[in-house]
Amino acid sequence: MSVELLIRNFALCDIAKALLLNMTHYIYNCESRMADIITSHVELIEMMPRFGIALGFGDMTVSQLCKKKNIDVNFFLLICNVYSFSDFIPDANVVNNTDMTMLVPYLKASHHYYLQKRLPHIQNHLHHIAGKLPPKVASVFLRFFELYKNEVEAHFINEEKNLFPLIQRLISGDNDAGIHINSFNDVHQDIEDKLQDITQIIFKYLPENATDDDTTDVVTDLLLLARDLHKHSLIEEKILVPFVRHLGKDIN
Repeated sequence: MSVELLIRNFALCDIAKALLLNMTHYIYNCESRMADIITSHVELIEMMPRFGIALGFGDMTVSQLCKKKNIDVNFFLLICNVYSFSDFIPDANVVNNTDMTMLVPYLKASHHYYLQKRLPHIQNHLHHIAGKLPPKVASVFLRFFELYKNEVEAHFINEEKNLFPLIQRLISGDNDAGIHINSFNDVHQDIEDKLQDITQIIFKYLPENATDDDTTDVVTDLLLLARDLHKHSLIEEKILVPFVRHLGKDIN
């Protein structure tokens, strides 16, 4: 059966039509069941609260849930597909024609999640582990993570103070807003690399007598955080950056 016939036979939303025509991926569409999406990519559970979505949505489809929560379905699908498929490249026409009103609130909700929940949670685990280390080693270990946490916080504050207001102005139709988008894009890799350094320090240099459930938990948390931060970066790089450039307000 041809792609065109599939589109005629199934009531797919605009984003699904565009991406099926390009044959880029088998992706989620507005008729996908939310329970199936979560089952296929369980890490989406952490992303759902950023849209104000809790578990318990029964057999609702993406379209039904978005309508209930007053969420733009095409924007929601863009986020879900970028979050789920690392090599997924959104169709430029879809990005350019999607209502981006929720983009900044979504990114801010992600920042809040990292700063108020995940990083403090990991830091508590690290303090438990540090109690089993020689004082000088523990001090260096905790200081390294504290510096990393401060760097992430500074990056997010910079985005929310200097980038997000300009994006909101662009979305609202202010043609005078200009953005140096590359200056924000370059920081992501450094943040991801330093988180990997922390994980490698635990792998390679933690004494055997410090290895217990806390160690296992913190390594798992660090790996999950690294993956989530990478998805966050992909959302900015594959949705935010192309959208700003489409509006013609990227100052190179």
